[in-house]
Amino acid sequence: MKMISHNDYRRAAKSKLPKMVFDYLEGGADNEVGLQHNLSEIEKIKFAPKRLLDVGSRNISRTILGKSQQAPFAVAPTGLNGMFSSNGDVKIARAAAKAGIPFSLSTASNASIEEVAKACDGELWFQLYVIHRELAKQFVERAKNSGYQVLILTVDVGVNGYRERDLRNGFSLPAKYTPRTILDGALHPAWSLNLLKNGMPKLANFETAELNDIEVQAALMSRKMDASFNWEDLRWLRDQWPHRLVVKGINSVEDVKRCAEMGIDGVVLSNHGGRQLDSCIAPIQILERAASSVDISVMIDSGIRRGSDIVKAVALGAEATLIGRPLLWALAARGEEGVGEMIQMLKDDVDRTLAHIGCADINQLDKSFIYS
Repeated sequence: MKMISHNDYRRAAKSKLPKMVFDYLEGGADNEVGLQHNLSEIEKIKFAPKRLLDVGSRNISRTILGKSQQAPFAVAPTGLNGMFSSNGDVKIARAAAKAGIPFSLSTASNASIEEVAKACDGELWFQLYVIHRELAKQFVERAKNSGYQVLILTVDVGVNGYRERDLRNGFSLPAKYTPRTILDGALHPAWSLNLLKNGMPKLANFETAELNDIEVQAALMSRKMDASFNWEDLRWLRDQWPHRLVVKGINSVEDVKRCAEMGIDGVVLSNHGGRQLDSCIAPIQILERAASSVDISVMIDSGIRRGSDIVKAVALGAEATLIGRPLLWALAARGEEGVGEMIQMLKDDVDRTLAHIGCADINQLDKSFIYS
């Protein structure tokens, strides 16, 4: 099948993955109204094109967190990528490096901090979940020693979202084999054979962590986040990390301002792609106010599907967007090559949208290109 949009990759991913795995990729919290809300709020935003301007050549490169990148977006941190394609984290990281955009590695990755750093020569960001302070300290030190340039602290997972698809399917790692899951695997033989060949993906960062402390071992076994992590702990993390620090999962202008006051380098407005709190605002709804209130980097994810969505976000003040599900659909459909194709598709769409609205340079975008 010829791939001409992200929806084609989504359909291909759905056909290739067992239902349980695709539902994990696709699903959200509770009734999943937040998933659609993210999309519909972005769709509401309309362009106000300008005409008779020279758009014969266009520039989509963007400075993100002080460093020039080849596009105004980066790869969002996503967990369990090895479930969609063997060695999925490395495949996405390599494709991102070739395309000249940053790659964010999740704490819940199936390749370790060190493995990805050795396999990829692009810009690497590491996303941190705090399960235990000592474990967090280890991860931060490992990322620093492995050359990661940005640390992303995710703050919207004090407890895990109630993802009904996963609960109904019995999704877990390691997988629990039931007659239903075995049948599901048999109906997707290519995926199952790949799993037999390469083994069940593991949470590689935890397997390579030092677990001498009994308290750390207990925290890891429970797989629960440290819900007590607060603003004072963020100050501690700021002291631990010498490079650029980003806080992800912010949903209020007040919290954006507080991050700026604490010396945080950037924030990601995010509702975790609708996977945590179902009845939550879409990040795009507060983007303009948040970006205009501080001098730090303000980025956004959740509901970004096309290059035109990226252009809308930048016009409203975002320094960049993070891309999640579309790259995972491409990974599941066509591996590393598919991820590269999706990144290029997004780049082309950004470029085409700029031409359509009369803006030759992404860095010249502002609210005047948005109808209000």
